[in-house]
Amino acid sequence: MQITVKRALGTLAVVAVVAVAGIDAAGSASGSDARAKLTLIAPAAAGGGWDLVARESQQALRSDGIVNNAQVVNVPGAGGTIGLSQLENLTGQSTTVMVTGTVMLGGIAINDSDITLQDTVPIAKMAEDFEVFVVPRDSPYQNLEDFIAAWRANPGGLPIGGGSLGGIDHIVSGQLAQQVDIDPAAINYIAFSGGGEVLTSLLSNTVGIAVSGYNDFRDQIESGNVRALAVAAPEPVDGIDTPTFKELGYDVDLVNWRGFVAPPGISDTDRQTLIEIVTEMQETEQWDTAIERNRWKPSFVTGDDFGDFLEIEQTRITDILRELGLV
Repeated sequence: MQITVKRALGTLAVVAVVAVAGIDAAGSASGSDARAKLTLIAPAAAGGGWDLVARESQQALRSDGIVNNAQVVNVPGAGGTIGLSQLENLTGQSTTVMVTGTVMLGGIAINDSDITLQDTVPIAKMAEDFEVFVVPRDSPYQNLEDFIAAWRANPGGLPIGGGSLGGIDHIVSGQLAQQVDIDPAAINYIAFSGGGEVLTSLLSNTVGIAVSGYNDFRDQIESGNVRALAVAAPEPVDGIDTPTFKELGYDVDLVNWRGFVAPPGISDTDRQTLIEIVTEMQETEQWDTAIERNRWKPSFVTGDDFGDFLEIEQTRITDILRELGLV
């Protein structure tokens, strides 16, 4: 099978080098601790879901004085595995955490990464996010059935924009293809390094349809510049006036969870401090507001329980990718 895929790299290498320098500087501060200064790695470009989680967390940590100085560093690329490799290089540094989620599990599998989330220290699973398929307002596809009809007629001729290869955007595209009797390996999936780039590609008509987290498109949906066709969720989501794939008759409901992991080699005491920090954060009014504003679903799990979840979830996502013929 031939997988038709294009990569949108942009200035990835330069951005990664600059970002890594910022991480090293943060981690090397003499006498620092996570309560004094905490770096949040968003392993994707600005404007996407991981970046949003990092920046919402930054605001909650700052506004409630949980951390004196919280900074966000973007390290995009390869489904988050570039950020993951940089995190591993910070062994023993307890002043850095990285946002992670379903996308990274797919990136690990499709890039055959030597480093996995089992090489990190699990801190907490925070919330669940939901994928949505959107088209420009002048698109001929008025609803999901219109798109599917055109897609069936020419699977490789309709470019679909989304995040990293093997990530949740890619997976739900493959799941929908499978549901409508299209070979998932034959779809023309164009991968970008963040939700902001996906949106730009859609509005510039580089792609005819795009898939990403709802919040990557929220403002454009509400302003009417793009039209949402369907949302991938087990049940209707409060605040999202778009039918689910299940409501439309398609078994596509993979959820994109968000969480934090820390570098390997940190002490049990430092790990507990980080767990306490995110626990306090998710109890703040600022975080509650972020949950409501971004249409997230809280799913707070910490420590070893989160670690067990990560192990099971990695197996599940890898199996899905194999079933779809993407690895």
